Amino acid sequence: MPAVSLPDSAPIETWSVSKPAVAGRRGVVASQNVEASQVGAAVLAAGGNAIDAAIATALALCVAEPWMSGLGGGGYAIVHDGKSGATKVVDFGMIAPRGLDPANYGIDTGRSAPPDLFSWPAVVEDRNLQGFHSIAVPGSCAGYATLLENFGSWSWADAIGPALAMARRGHRLTWWSTLQVAAEAGWLGKYPGSGKVWLPGGLVPSAPDGPPPFLPMGALADTFERLQKAGPSDFYTGETGRRLVADLNAGGSAISMDDLAAYRARIVDPIVRERAGHTLNLVPGYTAGPTFAGALARLPEKFGTASPDAATYGAYAKALIEAYKVRLETMGHAGDVGDRSCTTHLSAVDADGNMVVITTTLLSRFGSRVVLPETGVLMNNGINWFDPRPGRPNSLAAGERPLSNMCPMLATRDGRAAFGLGASGGRKIMPAIFQLTSFIGEFGMGLERALRQPRIDVGLIDTIVADDRLDAASMQALQAVAPVRPAQAVCFPAQWAIPNAVALGPDGPTGAAHPYGPLPAAVGA
Repeated sequence: MPAVSLPDSAPIETWSVSKPAVAGRRGVVASQNVEASQVGAAVLAAGGNAIDAAIATALALCVAEPWMSGLGGGGYAIVHDGKSGATKVVDFGMIAPRGLDPANYGIDTGRSAPPDLFSWPAVVEDRNLQGFHSIAVPGSCAGYATLLENFGSWSWADAIGPALAMARRGHRLTWWSTLQVAAEAGWLGKYPGSGKVWLPGGLVPSAPDGPPPFLPMGALADTFERLQKAGPSDFYTGETGRRLVADLNAGGSAISMDDLAAYRARIVDPIVRERAGHTLNLVPGYTAGPTFAGALARLPEKFGTASPDAATYGAYAKALIEAYKVRLETMGHAGDVGDRSCTTHLSAVDADGNMVVITTTLLSRFGSRVVLPETGVLMNNGINWFDPRPGRPNSLAAGERPLSNMCPMLATRDGRAAFGLGASGGRKIMPAIFQLTSFIGEFGMGLERALRQPRIDVGLIDTIVADDRLDAASMQALQAVAPVRPAQAVCFPAQWAIPNAVALGPDGPTGAAHPYGPLPAAVGA
């Protein structure tokens, strides 16, 4: 019998997929969940602008894709006002509670940390990863309200209406929901509020072979209804806030009513860089925006080819790795703000020239894994952004903002919105947005082609993860920079960031979503 040698590895997925870009006469909304994108498109169809549509979409994601974002999280947005031509950043990032004691997060030298977004050493009881001690002061409700009040045209009550109706109906259970819950079932089962919603009968909910059922969302619908009537400030200073704090404190969190009452979303100016005829607007501060700017400064002034080649990918890798080294060595509340030389994302554009890109997160999948029973709000694990080791630029500290990976980008041309994009995926986010910005702005790719173009990732710093569709010359150029690990573009496990984008050109608004996932979608109106 002849010897048979087995291959070292087999493909995870073997299908071919396509997800064309979408046009809309009134506008387009792209997000990581088709149901939420449909909500945003319906807002555009009803006369709302891009910001109204984006906020309705973000609130709908609390039900449609709750493991990625929600009222218990935070994030950043870049918005372009089509009438004034102004581009601004809304910072609604999370903050450590003022009562946080770093001594409660001792390093557990006896074991390795569970796999997660970062390579921190293990903390006692994984307090920075899950549970009540991992929760930071959330900013999403304030951020969405600030965007709507300053740049939208709809009322808060109207914008939250679709999410309220969805919460009353329940979460649409698909096989993707089953996969997400199964991946976190161990920690979700530790908390009664979480288990009641996500592990009915103590089991991972399975999607049936037929029309999808709907999972009850606990008290979330009542919370949405209270916020609709009382306004978003109720989350921070009213009955909703009091219920949040009661549950948080009962579980051991240091978050107080004073923490909530003091929270403010901030409107600030973006980092601005010029490249290939576009003005690139990035988020400043403790984000990946400064690192993007640092990598941009390390690129050649321009590429001499019509499409990315081996030299292009080599240049991307060198620039990104060097910028990441600076980021990890210097950035944080106790270090430099940046090199001055993982989440959900949604993008929206309308025919009047308004554009907004919002990256918003609970940080890890299901955040802290804690659903607060009195409000039904799933809380973040934003403390995991901090380095648990003392004496470092991004070490744990009370009342401070952690260094996050979010990196929305909005490009203008001649004072008008041109294209905007962002992604989820932890440290994978910035390298993806950096390359996509180059594909679209520098190489003139349309949104669909750009999202399908092979990319690299340098989040591991000492290893380049390279799309296995890249040619041999590109792989060789990358190998000259750092060791290369080929990887397939698949929906799970997510080895790549999950981006979406919108654009505004001579033919009107367009949008496109991540082609390798089942639920991301761009929907036009």
